[in-house]
Amino acid sequence: MHTNQQVLLRTEKGSITLQLFVEDAPGSVANFVELTKQGFFNNLYFHRVVPNFVAQGGDKRGDGWGSSDYSIRSEFAPLHYYEGYVGMASAGKDTESNQWFITHSPTPHLDGRYTIFAKVIDGMDVVHRLEVGDKIVDVEVLGLLPTVTSATK
Repeated sequence: MHTNQQVLLRTEKGSITLQLFVEDAPGSVANFVELTKQGFFNNLYFHRVVPNFVAQGGDKRGDGWGSSDYSIRSEFAPLHYYEGYVGMASAGKDTESNQWFITHSPTPHLDGRYTIFAKVIDGMDVVHRLEVGDKIVDVEVLGLLPTVTSATK
């Protein structure tokens, strides 16, 4: 997996670009990318939006209780939830599957409790406008970006 990978999340309110944290949460990123390639998130809705906290999506049922028939392991890197960080929703350690959230503001009480696997690098204004019931039109893994190495500098 390429370490400089991005995802374009198109919503009814506009587009959000995510930078995936391949090295910090490889299993969570691989799971998210695989679900994205399958079109899993297309036409789903943000089922939970708590102002100044999070916007949450990725639930097929649309009520916050929809999960897949598998769970992935939690991956706790030494990262912190700042504005625009993307985490895996869970019901406890090692119960993540397909729901995720984007933070509206720093949320230190989530640090070390929920896997951080990406951050918003464009479209934070869209995140702040999201409301419950807003549709995720589609999600696309963007082409691999060249990584700057000493040979290409």
